[in-house]
Amino acid sequence: MSQSDNAADLLPLPLPPGRVERIVLVCIRRMAAHGLRDAHASWLALDTFGVNFRRPLVLLRAFLLELANASNRSIKIAPCCAMRMTLDEGKVLEALRLGAGDAELCGQTLTAITGNTSIGEPLSAAVVLGRALAETGQPLEV
Repeated sequence: MSQSDNAADLLPLPLPPGRVERIVLVCIRRMAAHGLRDAHASWLALDTFGVNFRRPLVLLRAFLLELANASNRSIKIAPCCAMRMTLDEGKVLEALRLGAGDAELCGQTLTAITGNTSIGEPLSAAVVLGRALAETGQPLEV
């Protein structure tokens, strides 16, 4: 097996096309690697959402914390500089997108990510975050 085949197996998904989706992905990666209070993630949120950055940032932190607490498995997150996504990252972004409109499908996606049927807390956080992003005029469109 060549090295490029191995990389394609680890990061099978392309990056999302939209700016907001990419920023949220980088924030997720930064917070997963450097902690929920990562300054770079905060700066990206400020740059993306302007003066209303606090609500999406705090809700993203809460979502990631609840997701980690609910998960029965390791969620694969790529390094910040990776030019592709893991399947888990794609599912996380999909759950956040669904949170704004379809809570039932969002719950099914979160169950698949976590390997756990008790996903009330991350589901609540995803729904509120999805709505908050929609209210800023920048909903996720994965």
